[in-house]
Amino acid sequence: MSLFDPLPQRSLTLRNRLVVSPMCQYSASDGMPDTWHLVHLGSRAVGGAALVISEATAVSAQGRISPGDTGIWNRAQQEAWAPITAFIKAQGAIAGIQLAHAGRKASAQRPWEGGGALAAEAGAWSTVAPSPIAFDAGWHVPEALDQAGIDQVVADFRAAAERALAAGFQLAEIHAAHGYLLHQFLSPLSNQRTDGYGGSFENRTRLVREVVGAVREVWPAELPLWLRVSATDWVEGGWDAQQSVALARMVKELGVDLIDVSSGGLVPHVKIPVGPGYQVPFAAQIRREAGIATGAVGMIDEPAQAAAVIADGAADVVLQARESLRDPYFPRRAAKALGAKIAVPLQYQRSW
Repeated sequence: MSLFDPLPQRSLTLRNRLVVSPMCQYSASDGMPDTWHLVHLGSRAVGGAALVISEATAVSAQGRISPGDTGIWNRAQQEAWAPITAFIKAQGAIAGIQLAHAGRKASAQRPWEGGGALAAEAGAWSTVAPSPIAFDAGWHVPEALDQAGIDQVVADFRAAAERALAAGFQLAEIHAAHGYLLHQFLSPLSNQRTDGYGGSFENRTRLVREVVGAVREVWPAELPLWLRVSATDWVEGGWDAQQSVALARMVKELGVDLIDVSSGGLVPHVKIPVGPGYQVPFAAQIRREAGIATGAVGMIDEPAQAAAVIADGAADVVLQARESLRDPYFPRRAAKALGAKIAVPLQYQRSW
């Protein structure tokens, strides 16, 4: 495999193996994407990426990380996404959406405002989680979801997937990483329930499996469904790589096509051995042991480095976040560096 080989995903084909990772812009109002999101996401489609995934898009108002998050819990938001997906597709890229619920990490300030918990006078809202355990000192203590609340979360993901399809998205990714609600259920560090959603591995993975099942019911069989996981909490006794492998095997049977492999986010102040490609081994392990396609992400910011991930069989796609922010045209730069051919928009051909 090479970085510029196409990748079939059900009825779609990614034109190469470079994907724009979901990156929150914290720039929406009432969950509505606007011209910032059109230019931000659209420019990366022009830049040559095969798949452009929207930021973590809330399935309910309560599930927003911050007041600036995009959403897809109502018709107006659905319609606001439509011109964005149309532009991405017009550039030859696939339009993807990440469906998310922040759980206990919701009701937070935007990063440039401090990133901590919102104060009441700033519009804080109630948060939910598997157990009433705050994310950190000074954070809201969430309400533990009861069965009705869990059922509502599943219904919200299902409805959001239906709206995403109507908005023109072609690929959906369920966010079960970075310490947000579904990850909170997976990890014994945040999930101390004693009912059918807590305790054993089977129980802690139940909500993720129910959400995957609900989304797959309404997401067409010909379109891909991805799942993002944090392969490890980087804390002893937390969620880890072996549990990630086991979950990947389960959701593969439920219709997930690729595991987008990140790490961390559940517990604050954790020492993580950050470095170039530091999460790639997790993607390789899940791919090898679960027999499912994977995506690698995390400080993969040089063309040769990205090419090696694919050539070595560590992952099927490379997702880029910060490097995509720095250089929306990374795929074009990488193609030139690696001697690969890449389609150029008509408007740009005189410079290529």
